[in-house]
Amino acid sequence: MKVTIRNVAEAAQVSTSTVSRVIHDDPRISGETKRKVAAAVKRLNYHPHAVASSLASRSTKTLGIILPNAKEELFMNPFFIQAMRGISIHAQDRGYHLMYAFSKSEEEEVEFIKSYIHSKWVEGVILLTVRHNDQCIAYLRSQQYPFVVIGRPEDANDILWVDNDNFKAMYDVVNFLVDHGNREIAFIGGPLSFNVTLDRLNGYKQALLSRAIAVNPVLVAEGKDFTEKEGHRIFQKMISERIPEAIVTTDDYLAFGVLEVIAERQLEGISVVGFNNTLRSNYQRPTLTTVDIQPADLGSKAARLLIDHLEKRAVVFNHYIIETRLIERDSTTHSAKKD
Repeated sequence: MKVTIRNVAEAAQVSTSTVSRVIHDDPRISGETKRKVAAAVKRLNYHPHAVASSLASRSTKTLGIILPNAKEELFMNPFFIQAMRGISIHAQDRGYHLMYAFSKSEEEEVEFIKSYIHSKWVEGVILLTVRHNDQCIAYLRSQQYPFVVIGRPEDANDILWVDNDNFKAMYDVVNFLVDHGNREIAFIGGPLSFNVTLDRLNGYKQALLSRAIAVNPVLVAEGKDFTEKEGHRIFQKMISERIPEAIVTTDDYLAFGVLEVIAERQLEGISVVGFNNTLRSNYQRPTLTTVDIQPADLGSKAARLLIDHLEKRAVVFNHYIIETRLIERDSTTHSAKKD
């Protein structure tokens, strides 16, 4: 027979409301009463009803995640898988559940956020990307609803966010390539509507200028997405006008597309660098030099910031900057430094 809260109350010789307060760690309940109820719960193997518990406490202990992918591309990009891994581990450690939605447009993402808020399914929202004039951030701020962003918001003063220093990461990559004798360095990025693309593009441009190298517009390209197919298409078009000495991309999958073209056209001596250090980058032939942005740590820190905020814990900073690391592999080793 199913054990109820009334059974626990009878066993502990207290009221059902007292049992409920003990379950929700009400500070007004004495230590002795808490021990009596805890003993009864353990003896009877009682499990509180999650939905009823959340209604009583007005807390669902659930976070909503918005994935910026259509169903055809869901979980195709390993960045989101690793970020969600970090979110999941930290959330579970803190006793929180996750609910996620995926979408094919920014407008659809806003609709999912509206349903999250109006249904009271989730206590806070995690956004996995940031766009220029981001509609999701604008709506969440207008509703004064708790949220955190993986990425750098344009107005970051009163927003919880986690990111890498994407400007510096790309700046360092370009200087690495220049130090190894490359001057004609191409940039292939995802959509410029994403702040991460803009930050990395600015890092690329500033690095070239700091080394007295002019930015060649022919060697700068914006992709429609971050896929291998798009990297292939862009580089195929680029080399019809100019073949660079090296290429930096804002995602490993764009770099994989570039490497395909290099193999198909039997081009030699071109260095290629990606971002994200995906698992495939170490098995690709040639293996891909890439920047490890630690997406699981990004996810974990995002969950930590949001949960700390929900639980009204003291937060010294409203953001975390996660370190990056350039991992050298075969796609750049053929480029010898010139004297």
